[in-house]
Amino acid sequence: MNFQDKLDMLVRRHDELRDAMARPDTGNEFARISKEFSDLTPIVEKVGDLHRAAEELRTLKTLLADPECDGEMKQMAEEEIRVLDKQIPELNRQVQLALLPKDEADEKNAIIEVRAGTGGEEAGLFAAELFRMYQRYAENMNWKFEIVSMADTGIGGCKEATATITGRGVFAKLKFESGVHRVQRVPATETGGRIHTSAATVAVLPEAEEVDIVIHDKDLRIDVFRASGPGGQSVNTTDSAVRIVHLPTGVTVQQQDEKSQHKNKEKAMKILRSRIYEMERSRLEAERSASRKGQVGSGDRSERIRTYNFPQGRVTDHRINLTLYKIDAVMDGSALNEMIDQLVSHDQAERLTELNEV
Repeated sequence: MNFQDKLDMLVRRHDELRDAMARPDTGNEFARISKEFSDLTPIVEKVGDLHRAAEELRTLKTLLADPECDGEMKQMAEEEIRVLDKQIPELNRQVQLALLPKDEADEKNAIIEVRAGTGGEEAGLFAAELFRMYQRYAENMNWKFEIVSMADTGIGGCKEATATITGRGVFAKLKFESGVHRVQRVPATETGGRIHTSAATVAVLPEAEEVDIVIHDKDLRIDVFRASGPGGQSVNTTDSAVRIVHLPTGVTVQQQDEKSQHKNKEKAMKILRSRIYEMERSRLEAERSASRKGQVGSGDRSERIRTYNFPQGRVTDHRINLTLYKIDAVMDGSALNEMIDQLVSHDQAERLTELNEV
């Protein structure tokens, strides 16, 4: 089926749904039909814009070919043709983007987890800086950034930190951030001026609701224990910390930041649900995209995706070979969107190629 056949089929389906909604005997099917109709409407509207522009272009070219067309009319037609020659490719691209399969998780909120990797204290400092980078980026995007837990190192770094980010299209923007982030710089504790390489891992999970994934109580092992701070120092004197293990998958979540066992369990279940949801989502995505050669990234946190080189003032994303010489603006969140937008565009281009090969 060629591209035009796909468009014609969508328009016919949209007409069928419109007619079905007008019938009184739709009954229980009305909700499903109306949703499909509303999902198709913006695509069909873009198809209509494309068809109208193409028809106008044909009319203008016919006018130009008419020997009776006077000079002034011919000049106006030529100007309009130049405009349409620019508009039609963009309209065509918009239609193709609208046809791309939707990632159901894109509109979800996200849970972001940052962990120090190799590099000792320097890795912990870098992990804390990455966490702040995402916090500032969320503020710039008018998203709500809520810290769920943070295990600090006592010198301004962190072993691991988790936050929920709430807002419009959060996961669609942040999902390409999962992976290994590497830093190259001279640590403050380095007296010889040598550049060290450290790393931190980032995992971005779509926040799953209870309706997204069902977790049975029989599949959980829940342990409670006394929370402790750095060096084993007691945080409180009650068994408020919670560890939950999902037995079928082995996914484990531990939460101890709240003094209430109930609140710790609630937070732990939110993270557990999102991790299991992301595991299943990643499995399905891997199956769907197995034939794609140029994926932006699998989201595997073992995959090195980006290097932050402070001496050279550059940030390089290895998946799309993009380098920005504005490391301070990236780290304060103000230029991170430049990199994220390029990743989104690259992913769209790869998916468009896949769509057109079908």
